[in-house]
Amino acid sequence: MSKPTFLGSIIVPSRLVFLMWLVFWIEQFLSHDLGFLGILPRTKFGLIGILTAPLIHGNIVHLISNTFPLLFLGTTVYFFYDVIARKVFLQCYFFTGLLVWGFARSSSFHIGASGLIYGLAAFLIFFGIFRKDLRSLLISVIILSFYWTLIYGILPNQPGISWESHIFGAAVGAAVAYVQSKSSKGAS
Repeated sequence: MSKPTFLGSIIVPSRLVFLMWLVFWIEQFLSHDLGFLGILPRTKFGLIGILTAPLIHGNIVHLISNTFPLLFLGTTVYFFYDVIARKVFLQCYFFTGLLVWGFARSSSFHIGASGLIYGLAAFLIFFGIFRKDLRSLLISVIILSFYWTLIYGILPNQPGISWESHIFGAAVGAAVAYVQSKSSKGAS
């Protein structure tokens, strides 16, 4: 098996970011808000949001604030943990959405990729802690030093922000890190 390259590692995260930007520009072009495709907890219609919510953003600031962390964290997962990266990415994407659908406030739609971002960050932080190998621990420390402020995002302190997506994403990322650290194929 060949070693992962930076260009190979950025493919999946950049495709998702491309789709996020495409959806945003389609919304702008059509002058139509697609927020209704977010997760509306515990409703049949809201189930579609498990798939679509990470692609929908409220405004350009929201989109930009999700773009760079998603590219950085996604590329880091695919570069350093290529054997399990697809599984980690998909589990953080879908299980976070499923938990938001099942347990979040039902008073509004939950949109954006921040749940996935929290999942990837938590995976990278906790995988090193659970794995206890030098490389993984170094990655954990680096991610924690860049993203230690994420802790504030899991607190319900900002109206209009889905703190539930953040906390469920972090929980999923930590759980995936634990399960994968126990696997014999945990690292590339």
